[in-house]
Amino acid sequence: MKNRNLVVSAALAVTVPMLAMASSHREAPSITELPKVDGTDFYLFSSYETGRDGFVTLIANYVPLQDAYGGPNYFDLDSDAIYEIHVDNNGDANEDITFQFRFQNEIQGITLPIGGEDVAVPLKQVGGVGPTAADNGNLNVLETYTVDVVRGDRRTGMRESLALTVDGSTTFAKPVDYIGQKTLADYAAYANDHIYNVAIPGCSDGRLFVGQRREGFVVNLGETFDLINTDPLGPPDGEQNTLSDKNITTLALEVPATCVTNGDDIIGAWTTASLRQARILNPAPATRPAAIHGGAFTQVSRLGAPLVNEVVIGLPDKDRFNHSEPANDAQFATYVTNPTLPALIEILFPAAAAPTTFPRNDLVAAFLTGVDGLNQPVSVVGAEMLRLNTAIAAVPATMQEPLGVLAGDTAGFPNGRRPGDDVVDIALRVVMGVLLDPADAPAGQLPFTDGAFVDANAFDETFPYLTTPLPGSPSDAAGGQ
Repeated sequence: MKNRNLVVSAALAVTVPMLAMASSHREAPSITELPKVDGTDFYLFSSYETGRDGFVTLIANYVPLQDAYGGPNYFDLDSDAIYEIHVDNNGDANEDITFQFRFQNEIQGITLPIGGEDVAVPLKQVGGVGPTAADNGNLNVLETYTVDVVRGDRRTGMRESLALTVDGSTTFAKPVDYIGQKTLADYAAYANDHIYNVAIPGCSDGRLFVGQRREGFVVNLGETFDLINTDPLGPPDGEQNTLSDKNITTLALEVPATCVTNGDDIIGAWTTASLRQARILNPAPATRPAAIHGGAFTQVSRLGAPLVNEVVIGLPDKDRFNHSEPANDAQFATYVTNPTLPALIEILFPAAAAPTTFPRNDLVAAFLTGVDGLNQPVSVVGAEMLRLNTAIAAVPATMQEPLGVLAGDTAGFPNGRRPGDDVVDIALRVVMGVLLDPADAPAGQLPFTDGAFVDANAFDETFPYLTTPLPGSPSDAAGGQ
């Protein structure tokens, strides 16, 4: 689902956007068939790790709803896809900088002598792995990737490769997923050894990590989509987080703010994934790929602010939204100015009266342009994306307010999005009119919630912030729990 909620500016007494209910997992009909390129969440925030002032962190999550025990293939990324994080640094709704990730999976051909024959093994590993990245001799599949920075148009702009600062290599290793504690006795140390200091062409150095993480989106998902089968005015921690037993795959970058700004401290960003237009299945792929891909790359997944495609965009246009670019978002304007979610909530809970003012200009301002005085670029073209004012200082994890700007924490959502921001509760309150005159939004001041609580304490205070994934096998190497 796709988390796309631009939300509020109570502290600044401005208006702001919408929705919430679950991150962007399986949010459109077509993307359900392509889980490897399904973007689930996107984060954009000023780094709050101690000593990292002046840096911006961008995190794109892919491959939704991973069950940790999902072997023997687990959750490699698609070697035929392009995964991208885009930055608009002049407000014109077009990418100015793109970080482009490409993956390669190489089978190592490990065999065992069986009855005088060397026979290929069926597993990704034949022994223990880690605790360092170099301890990978027992892996039967090695996943590596490259990252290019593209300035200008994502396909035709000037591209240069990110490189390791220690030796200039432009190929990075991705850690294998957390198969279990016998295979990976110290997964945290093993994964951390895949955090790289990188030289970014045209900028100073940054940091890079790609690998499996524990799902960071918190939502009472099942009951929410079951016609809100819960009390939307109940306690903020009275329900379960349905995604608590899932993992995702993270693409994380930390870059100097000066690397992504351009005269204005405010940037916009979003993530996409693209595949080739054509695929020909190969019925006998013993020595050839199982499918041959060709044609131009076509965008199939898009995610900026949380939950937009899930609960804002109408069903007939969900696939269209995933294929679209921010510069063309005028075609979806009616879904913002005349949103259906408040009306649906009122139908299910008559006491929760929906706002009566149309068009919903309170949603348009932040949803398409950023909030004036908070994160609206000097020259802006309305378009859906996360927007961050990099001049607003980061707030340490221990001082962050999960309701972000609504609670006076202007370093939080909708000024970018941090892992601990409770975008579901924020969005519910905004869409029901917390920023409107009470006469136009009778229920606007009610404390709407999905009941699944989240704050910064659920995450690490250091890059890449999202935590160690759940193991596929909860048993340790000795078979104990």
